[in-house]
Amino acid sequence: MANLWKALMASPFVLGAALSNSAVAAETVSVDALSNSDSIQLAQVTSVSELSDVLPSDWAYTALQRLVEEYGCLEGYPDRSYRGNRAMTRYEFAAGLNACLDVIVQLIGPDGNSELETIKRLQEEFAAELATIRGRVDTLEADVAELEANQFSTTTKLKGQLDAHLVIPFDTDVQVDTDADGIADTDADEVTFEYRTRLNLDTSFTGEDRLRTRLQFGDSNNSATGIPGNLARDGGTGNNVVIDDVYYSFPVGSRVSGIIAANSIVSDDFVSSTIVPFDGPSVGDYGGPQFYDQLGIGGNSLGVGFNVALTENLIFDAGYATGAGQDASQGIFDEYEYIFQLNYLSDGIIDAAVTYMGGSSDALNDEDEIIAGLLSLDFGGFELAGYYADQDGDDSYQFGAALPNLLGDGVGIYYTQDFDDNEVIEGYMSAKINKYWTLTPSVIYGNPDGGDNDGLYGVVRSTFKF
Repeated sequence: MANLWKALMASPFVLGAALSNSAVAAETVSVDALSNSDSIQLAQVTSVSELSDVLPSDWAYTALQRLVEEYGCLEGYPDRSYRGNRAMTRYEFAAGLNACLDVIVQLIGPDGNSELETIKRLQEEFAAELATIRGRVDTLEADVAELEANQFSTTTKLKGQLDAHLVIPFDTDVQVDTDADGIADTDADEVTFEYRTRLNLDTSFTGEDRLRTRLQFGDSNNSATGIPGNLARDGGTGNNVVIDDVYYSFPVGSRVSGIIAANSIVSDDFVSSTIVPFDGPSVGDYGGPQFYDQLGIGGNSLGVGFNVALTENLIFDAGYATGAGQDASQGIFDEYEYIFQLNYLSDGIIDAAVTYMGGSSDALNDEDEIIAGLLSLDFGGFELAGYYADQDGDDSYQFGAALPNLLGDGVGIYYTQDFDDNEVIEGYMSAKINKYWTLTPSVIYGNPDGGDNDGLYGVVRSTFKF
């Protein structure tokens, strides 16, 4: 049967050879002068290079090469020329066609008819299966048409995430005031549970941009008051549905991207990477670099920013946010913060960044400045990482180690101290149960204000994505 397919593949070149000689006639030649086949003595060639007037730059060179070298059914004139730009006679056409038909007969062989019969028999034998496949394809096409006609939106996708924390105090000195008398008189050492849900509406108009509108709701975030910064992904809305993110990100050419936000933009939303591997998988909020949140102007703020890929590995980020953009008495230039970050992101050992931030608000009085450096060293799936930040002589820093690809989102341990000497140590293990569910057990030690009001907690975070 392989001979049959080779024969069928040869047939287009037969027709092509015939048409290429008859359709492109650059010379006017008398047909009568060429009508006597006895006057033409053709020479057999075995390589297209033997034809003196055929060059690799000719438009039909590949076709001629296959006819000569693969099928052996093309001949030249006695002087080893092909004369491809002259008209050919019917005798020449018949001779060339006959030579190629001889090759086809040889390729098919004496069993050619039996091979055709085999194909016909297989079609009849599997007629039911072919009909079933045809029916399934028709059903699939109908289902696709139904989905396209009734989908939620042609431009918008709905994505959701639910995070829940089970918090177990092991040993804590934390107390809370229950009598509004300013005196802490109740131990905060009971087992608690909290949750947060986010629904993201992501819209794209070009396939490369994104307009995000986020709805968020969850219960209060007071389950671990001895942990500075509390828990990442906490609730904090009192079970009320609020509008969280509203922003539009878009590319500008191949190297520049921009973002415009109407709500809930914070400093680290402007940067290409926060570098440290603990930001995201960690259960404690201090797994992420704390200096991004130090100026405290984020939240219900407006902002604009951009990212520029200077080279394949070097990216420059810039952003400006205002906390009073909707207030006519203050406007977008009264309460603000800005950030510049230069990133080196590679597929090798080193990822690093340097950051400069500044801002001013009623709470800050004068403009504050922060300078920071971030570093991650990847030794083949084992990372050492951290940061150091300075704010007018006060410092904040972090260091730790992680196996970011183990069990899903990874395993890690880190130590963080913020500008107010609050300390957090956390060890976590984030295990991906399936594509929808991730479970992250964690042990967290928190020491607010560097004093005696510390606590040791066991936390289990359960994350569902849908």
